[in-house]
Amino acid sequence: MSLDPPTYLASLQSNIRQRPIPWDGAVRAGTLTDDQLARIRAVDKLKRDQRKQIVEADLDGYCLLFVGAPGKKSVLELAAKRQDVVQYILVLLNDLLDSIPALSKALLKAGNPYRHFLPLLAHSSNPDDPIPLLTSTVLVSLMAGSRDESPATVDKALPLIFSYLSSLTKNPDAGLQDIGVQEYSSLLYGSASRQQFWAQRSETVAPLIDILRAAAGVANGDASASLWSGTTTAARSGFEGSLGGGVGLQLLYHVLLVMWQLSFEAADVGEDLNDEYDIILLYTQLLRLSPKEKTTRLLISTLYNLLVANQNTLLPTAVLVRLPSLLQNLTGRQLTDQDLQEDLTKLRELLEEYTKTKTTFDEYVGEVNSGHLRWSPPHRNTVFWAENARKILEYENGELVRKLAEIMKKPWENDKAVLAIACNDIGCLVREVPEKRGQLERLGLKTRVMELMAEGDENVRWESLRALGGWLQYSFDTK
Repeated sequence: MSLDPPTYLASLQSNIRQRPIPWDGAVRAGTLTDDQLARIRAVDKLKRDQRKQIVEADLDGYCLLFVGAPGKKSVLELAAKRQDVVQYILVLLNDLLDSIPALSKALLKAGNPYRHFLPLLAHSSNPDDPIPLLTSTVLVSLMAGSRDESPATVDKALPLIFSYLSSLTKNPDAGLQDIGVQEYSSLLYGSASRQQFWAQRSETVAPLIDILRAAAGVANGDASASLWSGTTTAARSGFEGSLGGGVGLQLLYHVLLVMWQLSFEAADVGEDLNDEYDIILLYTQLLRLSPKEKTTRLLISTLYNLLVANQNTLLPTAVLVRLPSLLQNLTGRQLTDQDLQEDLTKLRELLEEYTKTKTTFDEYVGEVNSGHLRWSPPHRNTVFWAENARKILEYENGELVRKLAEIMKKPWENDKAVLAIACNDIGCLVREVPEKRGQLERLGLKTRVMELMAEGDENVRWESLRALGGWLQYSFDTK
């Protein structure tokens, strides 16, 4: 999938192409050889088709120019001290790689081209130094053009390139962020590169999630809590400019494109993606705010890839965040994108088939397993607890109450309602199945409930008091 180059990068490359370089003086100074200059001049300032014809007729010669050979230094090695020449060569090589796929394959066959380029990624810590940025474009074009998945590419070069690109996505400059994200997209051409991208997710995926959370209008410090509690600040205004957090629509689209590419590995990464980043919740919120069909299409398609590959674990979360009702609303819109309509239909059918057979108990299990509680209908429904309290305690040998215990151990600084809801549920279990109080006490739940009586939040104190009342009511019973 070809994307227009980011404005900053295109402008930088254009300026470098137009700078005059005293080539003959450079040859006399030993910065490059006569043969190297002849090959540069043979393709300089020519149209794409002419360049392609010349380079394909002399692939060995151009490999020699750019990566050298035993006993013969490349032009980058000879010109290492001439920054203007290095910049020009990097721009020229990227232009050739973009238009001549055969050159990418030839360079990889010629040896190990990465040894010439990878050191240039660390050329300078100065963010204004263009050489690392230009080098990254060459490496991305080389890999994307050849679609190489050899160990030299995937195991050695790719991790270093991903690390460099992650520094761009973390940069506060939106232009540099967009360059990093677009280059990610070019690299995720196969399963091996996507798996490596995921393996480095603290560098690669996490900054993209930060951008998406900003677009959803939530601060990263309390992102999940804000989304779950429905306190997002994103507003559907200024669609032609940006969403919440100042995220431009172009950057948003490119981030969503990368995440969509990653979703083709959903069978391997889907559960962790949701556990670590609340991706189903985040995408549901973004879907509510999506201003364009092209962003909506990527959101829907990514959700479908994730859900269809992880039906047992992620479909309950999708129902919990009210995705089915949101899709129903989307269906009522006048959508013109055929692919979007088809993906929307498939996603709705998947969720409808799941919800047809699910009970309120299944919804409660899904909510607890999501790791985040909210005041959904079962919590206050006395009939629900009368019918299901024992089932909850016995579910998968007590796994559900162990999960409740894990939830209650957390402080939930940004969403105290979770603690209040958990206390409510524990109290209901004690009242409905008092003979199982020992099971709850062994998990530390009675102690935690008593601790929460000193909580600053009034609702948490009240619910913990009510829960403790269940124990006091049976305090003289035999456990």
